[in-house]
Amino acid sequence: MILEATTLAWNVMGVAVLAFAVYRSRSVALAGFGLDTIIEIGASIVVLWELRDVAGTRRSHALRLIGGVFLLLGAYLLVQSLVVLFDGFHSRHSTVGIAWTAVTAVVMFVLACAKTRVGHALVNQVLITEGRVTFVDGVVSSTVLIGLVLNAAVGWWWADPVAGLLIAAYSVREGLGAVRHSSGQSVMG
Repeated sequence: MILEATTLAWNVMGVAVLAFAVYRSRSVALAGFGLDTIIEIGASIVVLWELRDVAGTRRSHALRLIGGVFLLLGAYLLVQSLVVLFDGFHSRHSTVGIAWTAVTAVVMFVLACAKTRVGHALVNQVLITEGRVTFVDGVVSSTVLIGLVLNAAVGWWWADPVAGLLIAAYSVREGLGAVRHSSGQSVMG
């Protein structure tokens, strides 16, 4: 529960930081990362809800909810990335965005590893799956960071939406895996 509470607190703080950074830079990538952060908040709430279920009756429903979160994230990233690529949108430089995404990437990867380890120790597929959501959050923050740095340093505005397409594919794969696992089918990768 401490891992989820830490994730939740970090992401609530992150929404405020990202709102400021988006306002200043008009960055579509940072706006997308803000939405990802809100989705991660929802996933953490689902896991906290499931962990309080001593009888284990919420597990299947929690996996479907987290799978749905992955699918929503994948759909959003797909649409956002394509719109940015086709419109050729160029955001302004964001020092706050670069700093926040760099620190967030590290924090999310550490939390994802810890959640996966604890999930395996507790034999809790919901926590393992939510660890994947946290891992995706780390990947998304790393991707946004790379896009922001490449945009600021060399003007490669398209780097972030291209990477966003890869993350969208991964998110859909994980979402479908969580939904399949909730119904007792085999889990993907």
